[in-house]
Amino acid sequence: MSAILLEDAIVHYEVLGRGRPVIFLHGWVGSWRYWIPMMQAVSLNYRAYALDLWGFGDTAKNRCYRLDDQVELLVAFMEKIGILKIALIGHGLGALVGMRFAARYPEAVDRLMAVSLPLGRDQVSHRLRNTSPDDLAHWLLSGSPLTEPVLTDAIKTDPQAVLTSLDDLRELNLVSLWQEFRLPCLLVYGLDDPLIEPASNEQINSMPENMHLVYFENAGHFPMLDDSSKFNRLTNDFLALPSGESPRQLQLKEEWKRRVR
Repeated sequence: MSAILLEDAIVHYEVLGRGRPVIFLHGWVGSWRYWIPMMQAVSLNYRAYALDLWGFGDTAKNRCYRLDDQVELLVAFMEKIGILKIALIGHGLGALVGMRFAARYPEAVDRLMAVSLPLGRDQVSHRLRNTSPDDLAHWLLSGSPLTEPVLTDAIKTDPQAVLTSLDDLRELNLVSLWQEFRLPCLLVYGLDDPLIEPASNEQINSMPENMHLVYFENAGHFPMLDDSSKFNRLTNDFLALPSGESPRQLQLKEEWKRRVR
């Protein structure tokens, strides 16, 4: 296990591979651990980092859990490790932290992939607020071998870390925020996600040219686990785009064409 001290508290992370840095940020259910297959998939060409945010996995608990606190954890982590610019891949809570980080520090982000990103409080199931992390994991997951890390680490979550981030979501207008984005941004949703409602047609139509959206038709809240081979191909294709190029170029591939319900 790799760990560093930030603000006199332990932050757990793991790293794999060599090349340009990519940081994976987990969601509300689980920890860094479910990113392992994706880290392995990109590790031939990239140096993949995954860390546990405050209140999750093996990182310190009893902290301040505002979204800005998680953003500053990422800032301090990059400074400690010596990383200047990254590609960010975030899921759920990690996607929110990634959007907030990219908006605040655009010079530090080359591109952003936001998976299962709630665009407003009305697009999040009430069960996220009212259900324990362990019960959420069992509700959301199929029980395949790939999902075992989520089930194992969900019990380590401080429920307050979930609740505090949801309170912050009430104050965010992400659709307005992304209008200020200039970096390439790819949104990914599982159409069978019971926890996060995918972007609406109205929200899709407001996306700027540097953004693109891909639906996984047979996936739920964890498309990276429900359809891992497809997710890994999409991730590698997105990371391989020339810097600054819109992910809408991915539409040239039949399997990545936008699907609107």
